[in-house]
Amino acid sequence: MRIKRFSGTKILALRWGFTFLFLTLVLQAGAQASGTQSLVGRSAPEFVRRDLTGHNLDLARLHGKVVLLNFWATWCAPCQIEMPIFARWQEQYGPQKLAVIGISMDDDSEPVRRVIRAQRIDYPIAMGDATLGQRYGGVLGLPLTFLIDRNGIIRAKFQGETDPGKIEAALRSLLAADQP
Repeated sequence: MRIKRFSGTKILALRWGFTFLFLTLVLQAGAQASGTQSLVGRSAPEFVRRDLTGHNLDLARLHGKVVLLNFWATWCAPCQIEMPIFARWQEQYGPQKLAVIGISMDDDSEPVRRVIRAQRIDYPIAMGDATLGQRYGGVLGLPLTFLIDRNGIIRAKFQGETDPGKIEAALRSLLAADQP
């Protein structure tokens, strides 16, 4: 009887394969345990933050409005593209009770203030952190945008660079369907 020997390359490939499989299983179990499944269809996690102008930003106080909640950062190029669009929508759809909120995931507020000034963003921006990110399923990629209906239920989630037309179509649908 002959014992088959594996080459170093095959052993390395097997190790990487088992490592990948193990990590995949661990990450899936961790995601299930921490409740990071889709938040769509669930109540939006409430929060109170001070925006960069010093006013309280309380998500619960926005019940009755459709909320576009956008997690972003100054180093995120797609975020920079979306922000002026969201500002335009705030102006356009505000009378229909739209509230746009930005949550910057930057560590320092000064670069955030510079971007807001340069882009002339006039909707409320607050600083986020890991705790708030976790409440929203873990902010692992930016931009991350949620559409929340007038009853505080998350109705859509857009992760990464997204066609603004898709976000606007979902937004318009919520504004039309949720008339009080």
